[in-house]
Amino acid sequence: MSEENKEVGGIAVDRLRSLIERIEHLEEEKAAIASDIRDIFAEAKSAGFDVKIMRTVIKLRKMNAADRDEQEFLLETYKKALDI
Repeated sequence: MSEENKEVGGIAVDRLRSLIERIEHLEEEKAAIASDIRDIFAEAKSAGFDVKIMRTVIKLRKMNAADRDEQEFLLETYKKALDI
């Protein structure tokens, strides 16, 4: 059996190693991107922007219009119910 076709317990070792290494690389990239995002939020905060509101706006922009409308309707309904 050649080294590149090696199996252990029915598992293709090289394929598994390749998949694990790719995931590890992406996890490293994800951590770097998360750090960049934190830096941008820190910059926004130092410029006087409300980071919590910015996060809410980003969340809303990801939603489609129907889901956003439904959420806003429910929020208004709950606020009215609680006299807020």
